Amino acid sequence: MMDHIFRGALAGAKATTAMSGVMLAGDRLGLMRDQPPKRIVRALLPGHPRTPKQGEKPLAVLMHYAFGAGAGALLALVTRGRGASWPVGAAYGLAIWLASYEGWVPAVAAMPPVHRDQPGRPLVMAAGHVVFGSVLAGSLRKNA
Repeated sequence: MMDHIFRGALAGAKATTAMSGVMLAGDRLGLMRDQPPKRIVRALLPGHPRTPKQGEKPLAVLMHYAFGAGAGALLALVTRGRGASWPVGAAYGLAIWLASYEGWVPAVAAMPPVHRDQPGRPLVMAAGHVVFGSVLAGSLRKNA
């Protein structure tokens, strides 16, 4: 079981890197003003949720990778280390996106829910999460 968790966490970190590439591309195309992990950390740290905080950028990167590693470990546990098909991985990524960006992310006042967000960002974030889930599933299958 610990082997599944470790391999899943590594695959989740790899998938987070791929997802981050999609997010950075969306930023460069002008589809996102701020990266969501930074806005989430900003909202969770003491003070006003929209006021920039010292050290938020490196903390956001760390938090994003930790969340991705945790999601990878969970999928590895659920699949007993066998991984999943890419459509299942893509659906897993989309489920994480919807649960987060229609649920707890707006609840902590980090960002508006998807249906009220700025145009462009939901598309980039959905695509990023599909990439995350697909890379995660493929990495787990490869290492099974």
